[in-house]
Amino acid sequence: MAKRMKTDKSVKYTRMTDTGDGYIDLQFQRRPLKIPWRSIGVACLLLAMGTTLLTIGALLVSGHIDNKHSDRMWPVLILGMLLFIPGFYHVRLALYAFRGYRGYSFEDIPDYDD
Repeated sequence: MAKRMKTDKSVKYTRMTDTGDGYIDLQFQRRPLKIPWRSIGVACLLLAMGTTLLTIGALLVSGHIDNKHSDRMWPVLILGMLLFIPGFYHVRLALYAFRGYRGYSFEDIPDYDD
């Protein structure tokens, strides 16, 4: 079987034993579930900011906000879309992984700790 050795606190490795088949037991074990809270928080922030900017842009287009600010309509809409799309995507991935839908896991969300 595999024996874990540590020579330095920052270096972790596993000494492989010669079993002849080229496989070790550790490669078939699942890693413990690690939820990337920081990434989910950033995704929620992107979603909230994108929704806010898209709402302001829609109000500018419809004329509910004064027409003297109509020159800011397209930048607000484009920035709102650029923030909303990745925020919505990653929040959706997190919700599906949390609910346990098949094919979704927290490993699909990039983590800032790596």
